[in-house]
Parts: sequence; structure tokens; C-alpha cells
Amino acid sequence: MTVVLADRDALGLIALRDEPRGDAREGIAALAALGLRPVMLTGDNRRTGEAIAVSLGLDVKAELLPDDKLREIGRLMEGGPVVMVGDGINDAPALAAASVGVAMGGGTDVALETADAAVLRDRVTGVAELVSLSRATMANVKQNVAVAVGLKAVFLVTTLAGLTGLWPAILADTGATVLVTLNALRLLRWRPPA
Repeated sequence: MTVVLADRDALGLIALRDEPRGDAREGIAALAALGLRPVMLTGDNRRTGEAIAVSLGLDVKAELLPDDKLREIGRLMEGGPVVMVGDGINDAPALAAASVGVAMGGGTDVALETADAAVLRDRVTGVAELVSLSRATMANVKQNVAVAVGLKAVFLVTTLAGLTGLWPAILADTGATVLVTLNALRLLRWRPPA
């Protein structure tokens, strides 16, 4: 905050404050809807951090240096996996230490190189979309493993029992590959939840 003076008379006051990104409220609500608990870790002063966090409905830890963010990530990881989202050089150690580091596309090169993933459109809602896509991908992988292993197990047992021959088992294995591939291709139609 700066006071503008002329001959010791106050003419005005200049105050600046960081503002959250335009889609921050929507992005945080989307993360909460996915069952995640967003927490803001910031190097900004406590008053600024708390003002922004309150407006977005977040918990906040302010006045953090890079080592402080790293320790906070470690503390949060005691409760389970942690996704760290950042865009600056000061975020790089925490991005590397988190279960998954996500860099915002407009961030520094160091953040982009350190992170496991990047949100290229530089929107907070992109983080929730990334989590949704990751969950859909893991569900697809589990389905594919179940189909492939299940068919192999069935034909192993039936071939050993003499109910099927080797060629039907080979054809079933090829069929499983086709089914798994088609199931994986469904992800090409994936769209973010409305």
C-alpha cells in the first residue's frame, strides 16, 4: 500500500492485491465435487493469502518459502496421495515431491519440466478435468486387465481340462487383444464432465 503525498497532504492511496484467476472458484468447486480437498500454499503474505482463500472457500498456508512448501507437501502426504499444482520456480521442489505434480501451462520452464503433467490451457478447471481423465483411464486399465486375464484363465482351464483345443485358446487370446484395444479407444470420446 502506498500513500501519495503533495506538500505533506495525502492525495490518495494506492493499494494492489493479487486476484484469483477468473475460473478459480469454478475449478475449486469441481475439485471438491471429485472428493478432493484443495489447499492453497502461497509465498504471499498472510493477509493477502487469507483474503483470496476466504473468497474461494479454501484452506491456506501463507508466507511459505520453497522449503516450507516442500515440508507442507510431506505433511499432507501422510494422509494419502497429494496433487501439487504450481506455476513458478518456487513451486518446483513441491511439484517434484508430490504424488503428482501439475504445472499450469503459462508457468515457468522449471515448473513445466519438474511436473508430471501440465494443464496447457492455463485454466484452474483444467486440473479437475485432468483428475477426471486420469480416473477414467485407470478404470479403463482395470477393465482391460480383468478382461484379458479373465479370458486367459478361462481358456487355460478349459484347454487343460480338454474341453477346448489350443487353437480356440489362441483365437480367444487374439479376441481379448481386440476387445481391450476397442475398450481403450473409448477414451478418445472422453469429454470433461459438465
